[in-house]
Amino acid sequence: MIKKNRPIIFWLLSGCLLIFLMVNIGGITRLTGSGLSITEWNLIMGTFPPMNDIEWNIAFEKYQASPQFQKLNYHYSLEDFKSIFFWEYFHRLIGRLLGFVFIIPFIFFWVKKRIPEGYKSKLWILLALGAFQGFLGWFMVKSGLVDRPSVSHFRLALHLGTAFFTYGYSLWLALTLLYPVPANSPASRDARSFIKLLGIQIIYGAFVAGLKAGFIYNTWPLMGDKFFPEAIGTMDTILKDITENMATVQFIHRILAILILIFAFVIWRRNRNNPITSIKRSSKLVLLLVVFQFILGVFTILNFPVDPVFWGVIHQAGALLTLTGSVVFLYHSKEG
Repeated sequence: MIKKNRPIIFWLLSGCLLIFLMVNIGGITRLTGSGLSITEWNLIMGTFPPMNDIEWNIAFEKYQASPQFQKLNYHYSLEDFKSIFFWEYFHRLIGRLLGFVFIIPFIFFWVKKRIPEGYKSKLWILLALGAFQGFLGWFMVKSGLVDRPSVSHFRLALHLGTAFFTYGYSLWLALTLLYPVPANSPASRDARSFIKLLGIQIIYGAFVAGLKAGFIYNTWPLMGDKFFPEAIGTMDTILKDITENMATVQFIHRILAILILIFAFVIWRRNRNNPITSIKRSSKLVLLLVVFQFILGVFTILNFPVDPVFWGVIHQAGALLTLTGSVVFLYHSKEG
């Protein structure tokens, strides 16, 4: 069974690898302020960067009409523009490559009748998620081209969250082909709850990124000199405070990190003597990845203002690795 489906497994895992790469290049794009450097979406012609001075000047003139240039980067020269253009262009190029990697093999497997029974609809869902992700990318960028010099953190969270979900779904499909008969275990309830909590944390990580909340309270374990800063709860409504207040958003992100760490320890402790080896090992993997990500988070807080690109991207990569381990644990622990 595994040998027969090896090409499809390889295809799905290759997609995961490209999504992993794309998400982290997206992080670099965001942290270098490059995300709004390309002010239009052209699926075909946008594949090619400006090829001569005339085309570079046209692209730069379009950028000069954007809120980001007019309000923040009005001092940028053409050379400055080229330096930020590269990351957004590369990010979009990987997105196009990802589309080809998903679509072309899918057509091949379909024509050759190599798609396993029951997987056609699942793979269509995967393709739809990829297309939706591309739409969300432009939907996010558009929010920073009207009157604000940055993208909406809500749209950023939706874009990033969908990327993580697509990654997890592709990995899940690969696991179902690698291990066709999952174990039966009550650990499934813990695994599902853990994935949900991790999903909320990923969304709040996107809020922190979108609001640039990582530049404030760069101390740990306290925020400044307090556990509960006075800036928390200062907005009109609770909903607005927990989604738009930089201090509150960072505070929630920290608390969720602690809860996830505790939960991961509980999961490992409950399964450390589990007779099913795959569950025991994957629960330990989750704990190790969460501990690693927690440490990365602390170092990111302490060092973020000094080197935001490095720490922001490596912390985001750690989140994807944590999701990987969590999906593996969820699969091995799911009930019949």
